[in-house]
Amino acid sequence: MRKALIFLALLIPPVSALAQQTPKVEVFGGYSNLTPNVDLSNISSNFNLNGFHVSVTENLNSWFGGVLDFSSHYGTEAGFKTNTQALMYGPVFAYRKHPTFVPFVHGMVGAVRGGPEFLNISKPEFRIGLIVGGGADLKVSRRVSLRLIQADYLMSRFSSARQDSVRLSAGIVLRFGTEAHR
Repeated sequence: MRKALIFLALLIPPVSALAQQTPKVEVFGGYSNLTPNVDLSNISSNFNLNGFHVSVTENLNSWFGGVLDFSSHYGTEAGFKTNTQALMYGPVFAYRKHPTFVPFVHGMVGAVRGGPEFLNISKPEFRIGLIVGGGADLKVSRRVSLRLIQADYLMSRFSSARQDSVRLSAGIVLRFGTEAHR
């Protein structure tokens, strides 16, 4: 137990170095899992797609910015290989009062592409999508944070029906161009 506490203390950077700075730009990259068209009444019918998730956030001040978000997921649905991509943009709100832990929420709108066999479509299609979600970053140094979790609700419309999907992501955040809190 004592060794674990010492290890955690070494991971947490000095509070004074991090507490007063907001990065101008944050670049996230990591693993992502998408559960398309979640059906809570029949859990066994749900399937998962694995992929990657990248985003770039420009912070206009310590609590508000804009995020450009892209994710791509691949897998098998009912024995057929399929894929989907999402490109979104929207506002992000962060709470930066804690020196190492930064929770955030966002809302985005953009395009969702479904590949052949995605949710029973026969050829690739583009549709408007909406994402609402949030997550938490843990600062490990002045320039690097770990995205512990990002959980998003993704709404899209394929085959004249609404899909309610869940996207979970985790990875690394690179922080650039820090400035004092305003």
